[in-house]
Amino acid sequence: MPASYRYLLVDVFTDTPLAGNRLCVFTNAMGMSDELMQRLALEFNFSETTFVTPAERGGHAKMRIFTPTRELPFAGHPTLGTAFALAGPLQSSVVTLETGAGKVPVQLEREGAKLVFGRMEQPLPRSLPCEHSEEILGALGVERSELPLACYDNGVRHLFVALPNRNAVAALKPNFAELERIAPELCYSCFCAEGAKVKTREFAPGLGVIEDPATGSAAGPLAVHLARNGVIEWGEQIVISQGAEIARPSRLYACAEAVDGVVTRVEVGGSAVVVGRGEFRV
Repeated sequence: MPASYRYLLVDVFTDTPLAGNRLCVFTNAMGMSDELMQRLALEFNFSETTFVTPAERGGHAKMRIFTPTRELPFAGHPTLGTAFALAGPLQSSVVTLETGAGKVPVQLEREGAKLVFGRMEQPLPRSLPCEHSEEILGALGVERSELPLACYDNGVRHLFVALPNRNAVAALKPNFAELERIAPELCYSCFCAEGAKVKTREFAPGLGVIEDPATGSAAGPLAVHLARNGVIEWGEQIVISQGAEIARPSRLYACAEAVDGVVTRVEVGGSAVVVGRGEFRV
């Protein structure tokens, strides 16, 4: 007999259905093999799909995250969206998810019974050397970065490229085959910061995601990068617009705190809305 697995569809980093970043959450993935999880993630072909099983390390649930091509230890919009999907039955103001990068608490806000906002405390990003800089800039189709190139890893590796204005971000036409060849493990975040207001686009062809509508795992390191380069103050919240070029407008909020230049806390927040539900029999 085929097994039955229920799922929810959640639009993340938006409060408007059919906007933001799409997420599929399998709310009880007990008994699923790694191969089946990967095949289901490819079946949906969203940026990520999550698979929830009982907690093992003191959280509310364990969560595994798959892109269409591979598993990730952590990602932002899957964490926020899964917390929204689970919070109703749990009736808790905090949902702590066990990820491959550690436990991630998500603080939830309600208006009456309705969930309206969530903030996750992300794994602290670590800086990595920036390799193949000239090749990457060429593949992105830009001459230079307005800030020093920076690469951070918080479970996903992001390379940050600052562009001079919003029009330059919107006009990007990267060579995706070249980006995947140069560094298939990297996500490429191209942004313009006007103080605390940021427009960004994110490309991850090596992960099976040509362009991501909203990248929560990049939002925290971006706040770190801007604070380190004096664009914002430590502890100042940035507001990120993303996804307009692929008709999935999204809004993300992020801030980073530090003591004597050492990052101590990174928070990323946003809204999410459950838009559908279904069942697979496989």
